[in-house]
Amino acid sequence: MGGEEVGGRKPYRSDLSDERWSLIEPIIAAWKARHPSVSGHQGRYPMREIVNALLYQERTGCGWEYLPHDLPPRSAVYYYFARWRDDGLTQTIHDLLRGRVREVAGRAEDPSAVAMDSQTVRAAAGVPSATTGLDAGKRSRGRKRGIATDVLGLLIAEVVTAASVHDNAVGIELLDRVAIDNPSVRTAWVDAGFKNAVAAHGAALGITVTTVQPEPGSKGFTPVPKRWVAEQTFGTAMLHRRLARDYEKLPASSEAHLYWAATDRMTRRLTGATTHWRDTPPPASNAAA
Repeated sequence: MGGEEVGGRKPYRSDLSDERWSLIEPIIAAWKARHPSVSGHQGRYPMREIVNALLYQERTGCGWEYLPHDLPPRSAVYYYFARWRDDGLTQTIHDLLRGRVREVAGRAEDPSAVAMDSQTVRAAAGVPSATTGLDAGKRSRGRKRGIATDVLGLLIAEVVTAASVHDNAVGIELLDRVAIDNPSVRTAWVDAGFKNAVAAHGAALGITVTTVQPEPGSKGFTPVPKRWVAEQTFGTAMLHRRLARDYEKLPASSEAHLYWAATDRMTRRLTGATTHWRDTPPPASNAAA
């Protein structure tokens, strides 16, 4: 795509380079081929610019109405965000890239073990109270994110609930999602917040759930063997300001934002691009194309 398609705008640091876009474009092109417009209309905005707008929001944390004027309007960006979320394309893009990252790292495409953890984040004003709650243990009101990662810290499964939901319920749901999408998984490492019910459910699914405790005598923050990758994944996710707080009306949208943040990191990883926010932005021709 040429720069004239977006008016030759100046690039944002979050923009996809040509190399990063080439990893995503075939998947989106295949989706569009399966979802033609009834009128035959091909769409007014380049798909690359739609994705650029989503990644801009992930990094900056801006609301839909504050997307820059030189990116597609919020109506178009949100339309595709919601369609891809509901059609499962957001997860498909993520999962296909994850398989490539694992292969490049010299591992099998499908994982055999996961680390599970949960995180409570505050919900923004306007988030429906029916989907939020109080995490009594952490004395924080909002939503709870549960994730299962592989040994590289890549997302295998995720679930977003009200913060009042017990880790047992989160862990059981995570194991169900792991088993459905990644039947190769046979081991799950968890912390003490996941109780016997999670282990029993894992056993029924053919997954051995093992509680990994901190090293004896450790004080303050100390990375826990096996489980530290999940904690690291939460930490790197927070570099995406949209995830610093839960702004979404639907928990499914919260999950979609986690996938887009992870997709952003994986495209950088696969192309050798650094993930620091203060990177030199890509050339204008790349950002506009």
